[in-house]
Amino acid sequence: MSIEVRVPQLPESVTDATLVNWHKKPGDTVGRDENLVDLETDKVVLEVPAPSAGVLKEIKVENGTTVTAGQVLAILEASDGTVATKAPAAEAKPAAAEQKAAAAAGGKLAPAAKRLVEENKLDPSQIAGSGRDGRVSKGDVIQHMAKPAAAAPAAAKPAPAVQLPAATGSRGEQRVAMTRLRARIAERLLQAQSTAAMLTTFNEVDLTEVNAIRARYKDKFEKTHGVKLGFSSFFIKAAIEALRRFPAVNASIDGNDIVYHEYYDIGVAVSTDRGLMVPVLRNAESMSYAEIEKAVGTYATKAREGSITLEELTGGTFTITNGGVFGSLMSTPILNPPQVAILGMHKIQERPMVVAGKIEARPMMYLALSYDHRIVDGRESVQFLVAIKEALEDPARLLLQL
Repeated sequence: MSIEVRVPQLPESVTDATLVNWHKKPGDTVGRDENLVDLETDKVVLEVPAPSAGVLKEIKVENGTTVTAGQVLAILEASDGTVATKAPAAEAKPAAAEQKAAAAAGGKLAPAAKRLVEENKLDPSQIAGSGRDGRVSKGDVIQHMAKPAAAAPAAAKPAPAVQLPAATGSRGEQRVAMTRLRARIAERLLQAQSTAAMLTTFNEVDLTEVNAIRARYKDKFEKTHGVKLGFSSFFIKAAIEALRRFPAVNASIDGNDIVYHEYYDIGVAVSTDRGLMVPVLRNAESMSYAEIEKAVGTYATKAREGSITLEELTGGTFTITNGGVFGSLMSTPILNPPQVAILGMHKIQERPMVVAGKIEARPMMYLALSYDHRIVDGRESVQFLVAIKEALEDPARLLLQL
């Protein structure tokens, strides 16, 4: 019996998707629920599973095509659920080679990496993966492609009459189509810059007390809650207390209306191979430190593995981004519309500070708050950062909500 494989119902607000990569070719046997093809939307990659065991009879849509919900992608000839134990020799060899190559590569190819590998006809077994369990990222593939190929020895030729300076370095170039996520990021960043009266204010925070608490309780915290006590929970808790005091910073713009949110859905920016994603912690004000740390870690893993859902990336009333993990000392983060503010964290660096008339080395971090000046006044933005600074330099304030 022939079965049509169709594009599944797309998430709300998503009108179409791009077919990124087929995992099977006509004539291949497939198992029920085995992933046949990846579809990329503006934010997530969706997998289309086989509705039944059988043989993939026909592919109707090629890689790179834009598709819509319900569109027929392929025809599957259903079987009784059994899969052939022995494939024809011509097909078994490539399949074995693919398995061997994947194993040699050390792990799974990320969706963006797989696309580059196939477009450039690369051997994944030659690419070293830097991700968890040897997962090969897009950056790993690009770095591999940038390596100069070994040149074959050339036959001796007479020396030219005039010796020109030899070219140094590689002058190759690569042209790669922009992914839908990257295009969406570009669109939103341009939207923020062209529609908001964006301004950034800065402050610095002494993290001596936070470091002391983490050093004192990190082992017990991890043993009790099964997660490490990081900085994320402290900054999110501090931001929530500051947002309570300055509700305009937690607002958003809807046409000519200002929407003041009475809840705190905090977006946490995560860098992935496909681009920046911002998973949202719903009702973060009701979460404990352990719940925040677990949620941030889970969302970061799902974002980097490509398993995060559109719902987990939708909404948010305020965003926190941490360029410090890459070594940034100072930056001006761009707003995440329709939000009116975003907090930038940076690298913690020991600097000489005057404390009670004496110079001491203190773990300092610069903070940056970018905000929409149409809604947030300069006074509010400065006081908001001061509130975060005070909460982090005296963490007891977070427990007492002062």
